Amino acid sequence: MIVRNFLQWAQTASAAQRAEGAGALARAYLYSQMDERERRDAEIALMSFLDDPSPLVRRALAESFASAADAPHSLVSALANDQSAIAAPVLSRSPLLMDAELIDCAAIGDAFAQSAIALRARVPVAVSAALAEVGVREAAISLAVNPGAELAEFSMRRMVERFGDDGEMREALLSRPWLPATVRSELVAAAAASLTAFVVDCSWLSAERAERLSREARDKANVMIVADVAIQDGRAGVRELVAYLRESGQLTPSLVLRALLSRNRDLFEAALVELTGVREDRVSGQLRDFRGAGFSALYAKAGLPMKLLPAFRAALEAQREFGAVEDGDARLSLVMVERVLTACEELNGGELDRLMALLRRFEMEAALEQARAAAPLLFESNAEPDMKTPLIDMEALEAAMAEAA
Repeated sequence: MIVRNFLQWAQTASAAQRAEGAGALARAYLYSQMDERERRDAEIALMSFLDDPSPLVRRALAESFASAADAPHSLVSALANDQSAIAAPVLSRSPLLMDAELIDCAAIGDAFAQSAIALRARVPVAVSAALAEVGVREAAISLAVNPGAELAEFSMRRMVERFGDDGEMREALLSRPWLPATVRSELVAAAAASLTAFVVDCSWLSAERAERLSREARDKANVMIVADVAIQDGRAGVRELVAYLRESGQLTPSLVLRALLSRNRDLFEAALVELTGVREDRVSGQLRDFRGAGFSALYAKAGLPMKLLPAFRAALEAQREFGAVEDGDARLSLVMVERVLTACEELNGGELDRLMALLRRFEMEAALEQARAAAPLLFESNAEPDMKTPLIDMEALEAAMAEAA
């Protein structure tokens, strides 16, 4: 009888009054003691409010039932498919919505609805995959920054593929506590491509120069990623990353040579295994005798340019002398680059000119990195905390220069 009287009252009440009344009835349904008949009548009354022309009324229902575990499922499903402003509370919090329902709502929802799903306390793998595939940019960013979102590697890679040119999207993915090496590599490639397009459009660099700088920066980042993976996941992780680099066209001779000249042989070994199909133990054995014909045959089977073979042998010789990197440092070793340069200069009759140009760029990069690392040592702290005094006597230096002039 109370519910019937309530419905009669609702026919003449204002929208604001109906919204307040709908919220009160929803709370009574959830928290008061009702017998079976009263509960059934209340459900009918609540369902009737789904046809109310005022969004205020339906919004009041959504707010009341958003977190309720014992709400009528049909009512919650209807609210989840309403206007985004009404559906958002239910989509973001309701424990009743199944994965299939969330995926369906994501497929037909706008940015507001998709973002509400992406920011749920827990987003299952299947729902995350659907949002990664069909979600708009805002929803993808919301998904990436949500620590409760279970994002599979293929979903992250799909997000990079769709929105990798967006800096906010890249930053959101990088903020996640765990990021697969392949995704990190894809983010590097996406950032490099975006920056290349920008500087070319601004006419700051030629397309060719920008592309070369982008490629070398990408190679440098991939060597760093390989160094991290070798420490965290061992050879198996490096093999997996190298397989991805090959698949994506990034496993180039210059990348492999850079890794060797950074005193990191893991990438080179994994590349030979990946490119030749030869077992890892046999590859390791051939590398121990890199001056022999067996290594030359293995190198040729990998499809690496034969003109670069002297550089690889010289790099392996230098690495044998100076040792492999131990702390994960992925910077080019200046002493190794110089050793390889000297060896290749003795063999160059003109056919290694492109290799020599590459090695000179490596030398420049390594020298610059070494200078950056050593520069702080040229200063010592003064009495004032924010000031530093050069160890070089600048007045004496200037006087000597003036005298020489």
